[in-house]
Amino acid sequence: MQKEIKLYGLRAILEAIEANKSIDKIFLQKGLKGELFGKLENKIRKKDLNFSYVPVEKLNRLTPNNHQGAVAKMSPISFYDLDNLVTAVKETKQHPLFLVLDQLSDVRNFGAIIRTAECTEVDGIIIQKKGSAPINGDTIKTSAGAVFNIPICKVDHIKDALYYFQASDIKIIAATEKTENSIYITDFTKGCAIVMGSEGKGISSSVLKIVDAKAKLPMFGNIASLNVSVACGVFLYEVVRQRQSSDL
Repeated sequence: MQKEIKLYGLRAILEAIEANKSIDKIFLQKGLKGELFGKLENKIRKKDLNFSYVPVEKLNRLTPNNHQGAVAKMSPISFYDLDNLVTAVKETKQHPLFLVLDQLSDVRNFGAIIRTAECTEVDGIIIQKKGSAPINGDTIKTSAGAVFNIPICKVDHIKDALYYFQASDIKIIAATEKTENSIYITDFTKGCAIVMGSEGKGISSSVLKIVDAKAKLPMFGNIASLNVSVACGVFLYEVVRQRQSSDL
């Protein structure tokens, strides 16, 4: 099983950035100086990549090799272009189904969601470049390898993806408790993109303002919420149920 790729060395990471490789996060040695190191810092900021300054001990734990003060974690998969994916799906499927994950950060939840999405014929998953859970060994394991079978797109901003869906006649439905509309009275039979929020904060308020519809799961216990991967599974199988019923 292919796992997360680690890249080390200032020049190697610079070349990966310039080649537009998919980099999840870069770790830079705290307090390090130098011309090449400064060039890497500038390139990271210009590309708005996810990075942090860490003690040299952490870099030593990440790789036994001569890291030169920088280690990057790269995704083991290639990400899709949103425009190309939506165009391709709409050419072959009348009612597409997409999943948008707004700042989901737990890799195991991410893996579980990918696994369910693959089983329910989701056409693609959209995540944000910064702040989203990476695709690493834990993600791959929890997804049972499904991560290699479903298109995943990384976008600069979730809102831009939603605007693109709306322009493509794909309805945006937010999974949120901030509504009176039950999942069971919400129509999922047409082309739609379901938005799931992060584990702690849910869907951001700026995203909720632009969605087309909101739906919630009925809750009867003392605990106010479900694990996001479980909730996502319920939503996706409600889509399956409605679409199979409409085909009868």
